[in-house]
Amino acid sequence: MQYLAYQSEAALFGNKDIPPLKETPDELKEEFDKGVILKMTEGDKIIGSVRAFEKNGTAYIGKLMVHPDHRRKGYGSMLLTEIEKCFPGKRYELFTSTRSKDNIRLYESLGYRIFDRKEINDELVFVYLEK
Repeated sequence: MQYLAYQSEAALFGNKDIPPLKETPDELKEEFDKGVILKMTEGDKIIGSVRAFEKNGTAYIGKLMVHPDHRRKGYGSMLLTEIEKCFPGKRYELFTSTRSKDNIRLYESLGYRIFDRKEINDELVFVYLEK
């Protein structure tokens, strides 16, 4: 599901060489061991997921994904709201590419605000959002 969900992100750059498309089972286990991974299911199929871990009072949220066939149904908002409940009273932080306009719109609609930018190269700039 992760591979399918991140195809649209890869298409923004015309490059499938992005970390979510190359994550190994060992890397996934490492993330599972250090934090929380929520999944959304429909029957026996995973249709969405989000991950987070807490460090020094901040919940770092990542890999919010919804299967392409299930987008625009509010599932991303639901997943983000649920992962926040796993870390009550914490500061929340996440990041995305400046090209990911839909992601930024979603995060801002849920109360996140951009507080930093990091230029990786001429093609890639990340924005960091907090709540």
